[in-house]
Amino acid sequence: MHIELTEMLRCIAPHPPAALVLSTGAMRGRRVLSGLVGCPVCRREYPIVDGVVDFGAASGPEPAGAPTDPGALQALVDLSGPGGLVVLVGGAVRDAPGLAARIEGVHLVGVNPPAAARESGALSLLRAPGCIPLGSALARGVVLGAEVAAAPWLAEGVRVLLPGRRLVAEREGLEPPAGIRFLAAGDGLWVGEKA
Repeated sequence: MHIELTEMLRCIAPHPPAALVLSTGAMRGRRVLSGLVGCPVCRREYPIVDGVVDFGAASGPEPAGAPTDPGALQALVDLSGPGGLVVLVGGAVRDAPGLAARIEGVHLVGVNPPAAARESGALSLLRAPGCIPLGSALARGVVLGAEVAAAPWLAEGVRVLLPGRRLVAEREGLEPPAGIRFLAAGDGLWVGEKA
């Protein structure tokens, strides 16, 4: 996990949002390889093991499929400049290497990645049951893998997305969730924009 992500993480317990506190173990440069993040409100602690923050067991099938064309994905998410972060959920985490090579200066956050995914300087990994453990309205883009392009992940994607930014699902035929205006669908992808 990239150390700067700490201030964006949020506890998954049902209480008012509070920034988590980091206690580091091992680090490599700006990446936290082991340690804990803790909630000052409810006192829950979440371990960081091999650079992955574990908020609890992720449920659902192992993501499958091939990566989406990184150029197409960059255009659909509308990433034209550096800065900020993009959230990839489930099977969409497999798109991280291609996106990272195209969008310098944008940090990628992978939630419930496939087993083969590894964190890197451009990608922080999180595991969480049914939620994106980040604050609201902070992501430049959200990409949902086909297996998570449904409730509760659609609502979570909308919550973490900045206004005017795009939600992409690797599955066509979705009804736009509340707060999202449908833009386009085709070639197995669906795109909407946060109002």
